[in-house]
Amino acid sequence: MVEVAPPPSRHRLVGQPLLYAISVFASLGVFLFGYDQGVMSGIITGPYFKQFFNSPGPIEVGTMVAVLELGALATSIAAGRVGDLIGRKGTLFTGALIFTIGGIIQTFTTGFYVMIVGRVVSGFGVGLLSTIVPIYQSEISPPNHRGALACMEFTGNVFGYACSVWTDYFCSYIESDLSWRIPLFVQCVIGAILTAGCLVMPESPRWLIDTDQDAAGMRVIVDLHGGDPNDVLARAEYQEIKDKVIYEREFGEGRSYAVMWRKYKRRVLLAMSSLAFAQLNGINVISYYAPSVFEEAGWLGRDALLMTGINAIIYTLSTLPPWYFVDRWGRRFILLSGAVIMGIALGFTGWWMYIDVPATPKAVVACVIIFNAAFGYSWGPIPWLYPPEIMPLTFRSKGVSISTATNWAFNFIVGETTPYLQEVITWRLYPMHGFYCACSFILVYFLYPETKGVPLEEMDAVFGEEERLDYESERASLMSDPRYDRTSTRSSSRPMAATERGWVSRLLYRNDRSTYQPIGEGEE
Repeated sequence: MVEVAPPPSRHRLVGQPLLYAISVFASLGVFLFGYDQGVMSGIITGPYFKQFFNSPGPIEVGTMVAVLELGALATSIAAGRVGDLIGRKGTLFTGALIFTIGGIIQTFTTGFYVMIVGRVVSGFGVGLLSTIVPIYQSEISPPNHRGALACMEFTGNVFGYACSVWTDYFCSYIESDLSWRIPLFVQCVIGAILTAGCLVMPESPRWLIDTDQDAAGMRVIVDLHGGDPNDVLARAEYQEIKDKVIYEREFGEGRSYAVMWRKYKRRVLLAMSSLAFAQLNGINVISYYAPSVFEEAGWLGRDALLMTGINAIIYTLSTLPPWYFVDRWGRRFILLSGAVIMGIALGFTGWWMYIDVPATPKAVVACVIIFNAAFGYSWGPIPWLYPPEIMPLTFRSKGVSISTATNWAFNFIVGETTPYLQEVITWRLYPMHGFYCACSFILVYFLYPETKGVPLEEMDAVFGEEERLDYESERASLMSDPRYDRTSTRSSSRPMAATERGWVSRLLYRNDRSTYQPIGEGEE
């Protein structure tokens, strides 16, 4: 058995406190691009912003908002290779540093083109952060808490959005260009904090072991298990990861994008589709242009910002239930129910704008709040959790980079076209995105397998793509009790046959992993 590297400090967090500290701190990465999503929505409607940029038209506004996605698209594609070369921690540090530099350029912009440069540079940082944070989180999380910790990350994203909206609102009372420069500067401060914090965060143990830094990887696993180098569960988890790495090297066909596409085409397409529909379902029509939406509905000036702020609070609160439910209800049920509620809310948003009666402003606010709450509970967190779950270790970084690039590509399309479509097709924009919600329901219902509680090293069995490997289960999790009875848990965790389940379960889990069985003691 590999020796454990000496700890970097005698005074350090171990066990659950370490796991949650990592999760909270890594959430600053998603907080940053959540903040950036919201900060532009408020300042583009401000009088001093419009005056400084000579009353920009819808194309100019759309470009300033959406050009960040082009930068994010570029680096999210590159992040797969970068994450494998310099590690998850190094990628996180690089992304935070680049984002901070971009924020400084935006804050001190001298005109339209300098703002564009700042947005693109920030986008480079966002692309790295949005790709590597979900990977990093999934690789340090135990399977029975992986969903909850990923949902906590998304709460950090939405909290960043809410903070930016309220920062915009309070700064709107400033009678100068500082009304929009201060909100842009705040993101620089947060980016600097994340950059500094990356220096003390541990590296992903899976990446360390995959790069033959076994002692350092074992050290991280031991710390996550409580700090005891002789902990049986820690050593079992190390051995499982090491065996998987050795197997892939001996029987794998390389780690190129072409090999990934050939071997795991279905997984790649599912990962891409999850984040594509997260955008097509209409969230950034609201996130980027909420004040404009409320102005279109009849709320004017600072009142539109206030409604956006109230919506952001409810949006943030809606991300809390998945912390509890995602590892109990599963991914499919949450995505399906969210798509239904979002589609209905968007349909009614368009209808109220179409009839344009005195009740329209309040009705639109209610519909938007319901839509945001449904998204925050479903299509917000789950599509960021799903790709790193279903991709194997050897291709996880590349697979997630492709899915994240898909997110930013569709993010750019929505962000660039929304101001134009609001003027051209007006109320029809919202039922259009409601139609995409219906499409996403159909896709999840027929094609998405359930991944709740499945160890990362056993995901092959869910997709039926490879033979079951002779591994100890990853269920030797970072938060398991040493008294954990593996045999009884395995037997009790086996899914019921279809005939034993009620009609609701059969409907909601038509294509779930009912054929998946956790690896049992007798199979080893």
